[in-house]
Amino acid sequence: MKKITLLFLLISILSCKKKESKEVVIIESKRGNQSEMAALMLKMYDKSLENKQLVLEGKEPKEFPQEFLNIHTAQLTDAAVRNSQFNAFSDFYLDSFKKVFETSKDSLIVRHNNAVNSCITCHKTTCIGPIPKIKKLLIK
Repeated sequence: MKKITLLFLLISILSCKKKESKEVVIIESKRGNQSEMAALMLKMYDKSLENKQLVLEGKEPKEFPQEFLNIHTAQLTDAAVRNSQFNAFSDFYLDSFKKVFETSKDSLIVRHNNAVNSCITCHKTTCIGPIPKIKKLLIK
């Protein structure tokens, strides 16, 4: 009887084990203690969201934000992330994003999506948390 009780207790304990959630929660922080890069990426997101709306309305985005060039110098949360791969992705993003401002209305959706996809590609290598949010910028 003691073995059955012990077995029942063991099964009860194991069945109560919390299942880990694979859902990623994205927290947007506007606090002053975030890194320069985090703040810059929030601005990049906001600008891409604004561009998406303009493109959907058939309007062309007007001006490339020069502040985005700070992607090469902005302080990172983890300085070790800035390596040759990060720099290559940064250059690719800037090139893709600039093309959104240098294109005709005919290719705006493609150029916008290329810029957004450059963000996703980089984030797949380092910081995957924001990917679901970034994907919402794509125009289908």
